[in-house]
Amino acid sequence: MVTVRLFGMTKSLAGNQSALSFDLRNGRRVKDLVEQVHAGYPMIGELIHKKKILVSVNHEIAHEDTEVRDGDEIALLPPFAGGSPMEQTLVDDSQLVRVQREDFSLDAEISRVRSRSKRIGGIATFLGTARDRSRGRDVDGITFEHYEGMAQKKLREIRERALKEFDVIEVLILHRYGEIGIGENIVLIVVGAEHRAEAFRACKWAIDELKQITPIWKLEHTPEGEVWVEEHP
Repeated sequence: MVTVRLFGMTKSLAGNQSALSFDLRNGRRVKDLVEQVHAGYPMIGELIHKKKILVSVNHEIAHEDTEVRDGDEIALLPPFAGGSPMEQTLVDDSQLVRVQREDFSLDAEISRVRSRSKRIGGIATFLGTARDRSRGRDVDGITFEHYEGMAQKKLREIRERALKEFDVIEVLILHRYGEIGIGENIVLIVVGAEHRAEAFRACKWAIDELKQITPIWKLEHTPEGEVWVEEHP
């Protein structure tokens, strides 16, 4: 038996279950698992076949021939939605990539990046906040769900790629989860570089990439009910 974790709208399609169990005695590859998912939950299976829902094995996106072993961590991933107030002179790298419930201080997070190098001459930031209207609907509040472990891993990958592919000195990426009120902070990207042009380029790339590959899902609370947001502009 293998256990498959569910997130976002997949939980709703499975009757509000957070996990499903399957017997793979007749096949040990992802395609065998998908067949069983489709048999028991055809709406989910159809979305997998349309690539609207991805399968991950051990925090990596899998393909149909990926082998599934006992003890593997498997999850179905629907489309992604996509701190301490004290200043610190010495910053642990783990503080530069975080997924946390509590709010954060913009000034404190910028200071984390500034403290990394005296060569930093330009800092670009992106701050995402919760708005009260989305896709023509009024929004009362938002809940963000994330895939613990995989979300942090993908954010670290984004930071490492930004440092490698752009002429920048430091990158900080922070995303909140849980219930978030209208007007509150959600996500923050801070990029420090010698010059502003590269800081701006890396900051825009990082937030765009975050929306594409990070397993974080957005549930909007509206007067008409709750809505999972599949795409994030």
